[in-house]
Amino acid sequence: MSADTLPKLLRDQAGKFGSRVALREKELGIWKEISWREYYEHVRNVSLGFVKLGLKKGEKVSILSENNQQWLYGDLAIQSARAMTVGVYPTNPPEQVKYIVGHSESRFIIVEDQEQADKVLEVAGELPFLEKIIVIDMKGMRHYESSLLMSFDGLEEIGAGYHRENPDMFENMIRCTDPSDPAVLIYTSGTTGPPKGAILSHRNMLAMVDSVLQVMPVNDNDSVVSYLPLCHAAERIFSILIPLKSGCIVNFSESINTVQEALREIGPTLFMGVPRIWEKMQSSIVIKIQDATLLKRLAYRVFMPVGIRITEKRLAKEKIGPVLMGLYWLSYLIIYRSLRRFLGLSRARITISGAAPVSPELLKFFHAMRLFIREGYGQTEISGICCIHHLEDVKIGTVGKPIPGVELKIADDGEILEKGPGVFQGYFKDPEGTASIFSNGWLCSGDVGRLDEDGHLVITDRKKDILVTAGGKNIAPSEQENSLKFSPYINEAIVIGDGRKFLSALIQIEFENVAKWAQDRKIPYTTFKSLARNRQVYELIQKEVEKSNKKFASVENIRKFVLLEKELDHDDEELTATMKVRRQAIEEKYRDLIETIYGKEES
Repeated sequence: MSADTLPKLLRDQAGKFGSRVALREKELGIWKEISWREYYEHVRNVSLGFVKLGLKKGEKVSILSENNQQWLYGDLAIQSARAMTVGVYPTNPPEQVKYIVGHSESRFIIVEDQEQADKVLEVAGELPFLEKIIVIDMKGMRHYESSLLMSFDGLEEIGAGYHRENPDMFENMIRCTDPSDPAVLIYTSGTTGPPKGAILSHRNMLAMVDSVLQVMPVNDNDSVVSYLPLCHAAERIFSILIPLKSGCIVNFSESINTVQEALREIGPTLFMGVPRIWEKMQSSIVIKIQDATLLKRLAYRVFMPVGIRITEKRLAKEKIGPVLMGLYWLSYLIIYRSLRRFLGLSRARITISGAAPVSPELLKFFHAMRLFIREGYGQTEISGICCIHHLEDVKIGTVGKPIPGVELKIADDGEILEKGPGVFQGYFKDPEGTASIFSNGWLCSGDVGRLDEDGHLVITDRKKDILVTAGGKNIAPSEQENSLKFSPYINEAIVIGDGRKFLSALIQIEFENVAKWAQDRKIPYTTFKSLARNRQVYELIQKEVEKSNKKFASVENIRKFVLLEKELDHDDEELTATMKVRRQAIEEKYRDLIETIYGKEES
């Protein structure tokens, strides 16, 4: 009988793989390896430590940390005690930390270091349920006197002592875990309103990952880099669920800013990136080529179109002639292989894009170098994934077909509705919100889309983001936005036009690339703001906008745009932690700027 909860799965894999490597983490420049047996023992000690502190079934424990081994130990330890894990984004300011820890009624919180502990201590007086702050790295906290504080190592020591006194207790605890137990409380980052806590059970998550692995086989020889926030459903799938099921190795990047370095060192076989990561990779290649030798630039200009042509023929299932195929393999040897090595993806056999829409042009760019990126689609409320490209059935412009066990249908207004064993148990302390997301037993995704002739799901946009111009034209802004972001000089684009006579855009430049462009032309600047205000930079972006406009009908063209004078930031509540734009917040914040675009034309 297969394991039906995550702690049982860990126990079984520890028994199966023993001393084989489960986790790798970089410490002081050296990769430290943790075996499956050690993984299990750490989880056991942490779990028993919590039990000794009084943690009971159904209670909540928050984790506020960047990705590391202790995040995983804590997560599975909490679930082993039949309690619930609550992930908190490490970029959250104190007020947002207070909301999630307070709303979830967490009794304990694991934090990474002094910085995160300070956030909790700042709001601890307003958290009546909180009893202990458990700190992974106590550096700089020797003189802290709060009785709330204890070290993660100290928690493990308590648990290890409890295990010596009760050697069978942890095994009995794991045996009692039930697939219907609420295992995690994931607060949706959302682009509007306060976060909602989605309750997922072991059954929900394991049903979803079992189905995903049927159409995306992963095995114990694979490895993955963990770098996106673990409190997000997508990273939980790739850092916890898939490794627990397949036995693959999880490697922890030191931070999201060093992920490129980690990729080159590790050479993962499995990699999941949000669109912004893929956009930055594509941009880094374009800029690198501009600085390359004349011969390399010539090779890129000659061979990149060959790869795109092969990609288009392969996706259209057209026959590829021997001459074109010969040119393609020559181009792979000369240019593509080196580019994959530059990205750190020379060994990658499974690459995924998820969490937001991605440009078809961007996908073709990577497909040309044999990085056959598959798109995945889903929501926290369906345990993360409900559709993905199956095996070799990749169709750019779609997010694939439903995974086994998931049913889809399209409502009369175009909204995507879903059913399946991964559908969540509801929102914590929000029965009205839970009721509102269901329609006659179907989960309402909030996205608009259609099923094409091959059964692939095509996403139009978020239902609430569809623009209706003054002329009555319905427009999905994500299409223009993704097209604009394909430019190496554009980091972010927000298309405006609901109820307006024409479309406009707020554009954030890609600072590093535009700065280099300016330096090469001896254009003076001092800051992001001064660069964005430069007339020549505006003209550069104007050309990129005009290039993008050619792909769309006249009514869908961006007629005017303004350059933002600061980078959008999660701390300013302009982006979610997975780098999705909070459209409503931005339109409100930049209302006066938007009105300057439309003022004269619409007066």
